[in-house]
Amino acid sequence: MSSAAIDPLLSWAKSNQPALIRLIRELVECESPTDSPEAVSRCAMLLADSFTDIADGQTVPTQGAGRTYVCQFRLHGREKQGKILLLGHSDTVWPLGTLRSMPFRQRDGRLWGPGVLDMKSGLAMFAFAMRALRELKIPVVHDVHMLVNPDEETGSAASRETTEGLATGCRAVLVLEPGTGLDGRVKTARKGIGGYRVKVHGVAAHSGVDFEKGASAVVELSRQIGKIAGFTNLKRGITVNPGVISGGTRSNVIAATAETQVDIRVPRARDAAALDKKFRALRPFDDRCSLEVTGGLNRPPMERSKGIAELFRLARGFAAELGVTMEESSTGGGSDGNFTAALGVPTLDGIGAVGEGAHASHESVLVDRLADRVALMAKLVAGIR
Repeated sequence: MSSAAIDPLLSWAKSNQPALIRLIRELVECESPTDSPEAVSRCAMLLADSFTDIADGQTVPTQGAGRTYVCQFRLHGREKQGKILLLGHSDTVWPLGTLRSMPFRQRDGRLWGPGVLDMKSGLAMFAFAMRALRELKIPVVHDVHMLVNPDEETGSAASRETTEGLATGCRAVLVLEPGTGLDGRVKTARKGIGGYRVKVHGVAAHSGVDFEKGASAVVELSRQIGKIAGFTNLKRGITVNPGVISGGTRSNVIAATAETQVDIRVPRARDAAALDKKFRALRPFDDRCSLEVTGGLNRPPMERSKGIAELFRLARGFAAELGVTMEESSTGGGSDGNFTAALGVPTLDGIGAVGEGAHASHESVLVDRLADRVALMAKLVAGIR
């Protein structure tokens, strides 16, 4: 690691790490669950205040969600050739009041607290990466914009259009989601995510007096669930999970309605189209019942393209300069990077904090990986051509 120790960006990040941790703490202690637009807006405004010395930005209302933060950084370099977009989100899965049982703390070489990994550390780290570029007067050939969405954890329904609009025509998109595992692998592929609701309409009847006059929606649904579960193809990476079922009213009533909510994950866009045909082709086993199928894909897959592979090679080279071995990964989880990759924009995901326990009580970030990740972010922004 001796050669990496003299890297100016890494040296800057290490010397400024106490201030970085203070900002991470501020963000974590500004709780921001998606279902509280007011809380998410407070976090967005805290971000805006934290970036005023390095960026021109604003928070803007987002229908049905908290405020969105958008900014452009003031960086060195005379003639800008294009645009790089940084993607993040200010919302978390943690309800208000979680800090009482999961307070922010620094212990055992980690930072702990709700949202510290996903993804408040990543947001703070990028702010410091941009400060490093400014203070070290490192030129950047592209305009650098940042978009921090308020509803990523619930599917980005309100922010997707903004994300796609800002990403269109970009040279690259970098996503501040955490890396994979304790080695911080970046993400070069993500599965597409969707959901279906399959509702059965049956015929109600008294189960003791008129049993034969009824057509049970529950029985029909149970047969449909077996068929739907069979759509899973693990060899192709396709998973179909009927995760929620409901139906019927009483045990002595033949059920008139029943339904299941199904989660799907697909590695390729063509898999989603094929799966949709299977759902639309479902037919009742009992012809006295009818089916109602709604839903579909809501996050397209992030497929590993040539442009994504080139971004990964660039990141791996910069990481090596910092004394870090960089690997890539794919995941079944989604992010806003799914949308930008589907537009054909080279997208590198998972460049944020290194840690574990996202969405879990042991959510934490490795302190000794903060500095090299800040330096990597800065190198990527300056090095993309």
